[in-house]
Amino acid sequence: MPETLAAPPFTARIVERLGVSPTSRRERVIHSLDGLEAPVTPQNLATTGACLWQRVQHHVAEELGPVDFLLGLDAGGILPTVSLAAAAQLPYKIAWKLHLPLDGAVRFSEPHAMRTDVFAYGITPGQRIILVDDEVTTGRTLANLTQALREAGAIPLAATCLVEDTTRGARRLLNEDLGLPLIALTTIEAEA
Repeated sequence: MPETLAAPPFTARIVERLGVSPTSRRERVIHSLDGLEAPVTPQNLATTGACLWQRVQHHVAEELGPVDFLLGLDAGGILPTVSLAAAAQLPYKIAWKLHLPLDGAVRFSEPHAMRTDVFAYGITPGQRIILVDDEVTTGRTLANLTQALREAGAIPLAATCLVEDTTRGARRLLNEDLGLPLIALTTIEAEA
């Protein structure tokens, strides 16, 4: 399995998923905020959000300009979005796998999920948004979201995550192909 590079107290690793269908992803990134292996304290949640916000500011602060809100992804992106919003003192929204009759709907795809359709609501032209998820592997979900937001006239400024699996090409897709900076709190690197 790949090794993890992380600054304590945040850790992440890849584990094999048991009992999945042949079309599903066989591995899963687990991390310190998901509550799978150990309870998460409010302090750990706050510290992780603060560390992530410091990384965002360090890597793209000059290019960001004003930010209208954070847009997190259902379900794994909820906790990092809330912790980042608290640290940055920014409002947030969550994109859900719910098709509802709400204004400003932007539909995009999460290709590796059982239910692939995801919806962000209340999106209007000119909104300046930072995208948030817990883990990024291929980057296709964030790429699909970025393209859908741009088509709606919104401005995705950057994507941020707790864990980037660098073995799957997300950084190239997002940074180079789409011009969307990807900022990760930690990375999972390929084995040497």
